[in-house]
Amino acid sequence: MTKQSDSEYWNNIYETKVENEVGWYQEQPSQSLNFIEAAQLSKDAKIIDVGGGHSFLVDHLLELGYHNLSVLDISEAALSKTKKRLGERAKYVNWIVSDITNFKTSEKFDLWHDRAAFHFLINAKDQKTYKNLVKTHLNSNAQLIIGTFSKSGPNRCSGLPVSQYDLENLETFFAPEFRIESGTNFNHITPSGGKQHYSFARLVKVD
Repeated sequence: MTKQSDSEYWNNIYETKVENEVGWYQEQPSQSLNFIEAAQLSKDAKIIDVGGGHSFLVDHLLELGYHNLSVLDISEAALSKTKKRLGERAKYVNWIVSDITNFKTSEKFDLWHDRAAFHFLINAKDQKTYKNLVKTHLNSNAQLIIGTFSKSGPNRCSGLPVSQYDLENLETFFAPEFRIESGTNFNHITPSGGKQHYSFARLVKVD
């Protein structure tokens, strides 16, 4: 049975599909950028993008002047494609190949961003591990930006089941260590023209 943590499964997807053939393709990650702007971070803030292997978010963050960036993904193929796209700019990013539930680091971050990785964790143990990682590796008053399929969104993605969340669910799950500052729901339009309804929230770590 294929799981979120099967790197071969994800590598195959990125090796056999062009970037605009996957449903999560988003050349202009507007929701993420709007939330990051609202976070009012310094340009030297430590930012990690979880599940951002082939996302365009890192391109935009580099263009905006952020220079302490990490991108984590289970798929080495996805990261390789993004590094190739960035060219010389790739050397300014810390690239991490890891299943998020096995992520080990001594780093602490000022912003943890996750668009559509968390919702692939469908059992309570993995979800708890994720929450503990966020708590442990975010600095005081750091922020968490997270996007998932909403209760009105798909219940599967790339052939795998996902967990759905509304904004209240996200706030409840990450409480009491985090409080929600803002949230929104929106439809992501896939390259094929389909609609995927998302919940997106920005939370602040409470110390």
